[in-house]
Amino acid sequence: MSVYNKIVVAIDLSSDSQKVIDTALKVAGGDAGKMHLVHVVEPIAAAYSMDAYAININELQQEALSIAAENLGKIAAQSGISEDHQHTLLGAPSIEIRNLAEELGADAIVIGSHGHSGWKILLGSTANKVLHGACCDVLTVLVGKQAD
Repeated sequence: MSVYNKIVVAIDLSSDSQKVIDTALKVAGGDAGKMHLVHVVEPIAAAYSMDAYAININELQQEALSIAAENLGKIAAQSGISEDHQHTLLGAPSIEIRNLAEELGADAIVIGSHGHSGWKILLGSTANKVLHGACCDVLTVLVGKQAD
């Protein structure tokens, strides 16, 4: 039995995503129906400095969102997460994840973290930014090389 009834699971679509989902599934007491899977695509203009007149940024953005949604759907299907519990959003990841959790009335957010220290932690990771200002509990799952 789980103490959490609605869990937002934030993934980056990397190979570490399955570890985050598996941990969230344990937190959910094995019930994938309690989980909402989310991936946030950062705006292209924010991620890259380029001359806006040289390309159609809106077209690129839509293509990035479409590809992300397709990849999220494949990962979700492997874990039994229904389509209505899959969210592909555009914006600043930490803000969008917190907003979705609040909108859904989630009682937990599960997100991967690389466990950085020093300058990297001062600059802030997405997991750290989600934690500050979250409306619910936040569980970080150690991923990456340090997790092995």
